[in-house]
Amino acid sequence: MSVAYTVSGLFVGVLVGLTGVGGGSLMTPLLTLLFGFSPATAVGTDLAFAAITKGFGTIAHRAHGHVQWQVVRRLCIGSLPAAVAAILVLKSAGELNAQWLHAIRLTIGVSVLLTVLSLLFRKQLLAWLARNPRFQLEGRSQAVATVAVGVVLGVLVTVSSIGAGAVGATLILLLYPHMKPAEVAGTDIAYAVPLTAIAGLGHVWLGTVDWNLLLALLVGSIPGIWLGAQLSRALPERLVRAALATTLTLVAIKLVS
Repeated sequence: MSVAYTVSGLFVGVLVGLTGVGGGSLMTPLLTLLFGFSPATAVGTDLAFAAITKGFGTIAHRAHGHVQWQVVRRLCIGSLPAAVAAILVLKSAGELNAQWLHAIRLTIGVSVLLTVLSLLFRKQLLAWLARNPRFQLEGRSQAVATVAVGVVLGVLVTVSSIGAGAVGATLILLLYPHMKPAEVAGTDIAYAVPLTAIAGLGHVWLGTVDWNLLLALLVGSIPGIWLGAQLSRALPERLVRAALATTLTLVAIKLVS
């Protein structure tokens, strides 16, 4: 079975390399729907997986100066305490019963749908914001909104392991529309590292990380990300994103039904 996990890691890694998104939004549903892992184990293992892979991504982006550290700091002020609070709530629940597992599964489904919306309508949202500059936040209001976004993402990522990628990048871009695409990507990855690390450590504390599964996923995903990055030069991004959005929509429907 570990071969199947490695192949799944390879598949998800290729998609991440192609599009920059799809890690948590595909990995967690894949583990629950295809392999039958409990939602809690899928989330915990995927968070540990994300913390490792995003750590390498941050090193690369930092070397190129693509990280806006002020934005990272604001997001972390909101997301890190929110992640700790979410872990404590899960811990206080004790043994996760059927209702809790159903709630986590539902949260995963909603998070996947948010990822789809961010993939499909990001350009339209930015175009609307450009036509209506009065809605663009600045100064203190922008800082407060960034911290608030961090709180939402902290809870979402800790409970579902989804949201730090496409959803986070879209919200950053809406709050800071003048940032370059590479800066958005670098900033999104940089704030996600401490968030997924804390959330992942929390899930280690909860006992919801499957270490053998994590190793098998990493073995497949690391070369998969490299392969996807090479393929991205040949395949149209619009086509790949459309295919990813369609896949995620079907996954979300299955999760919430």
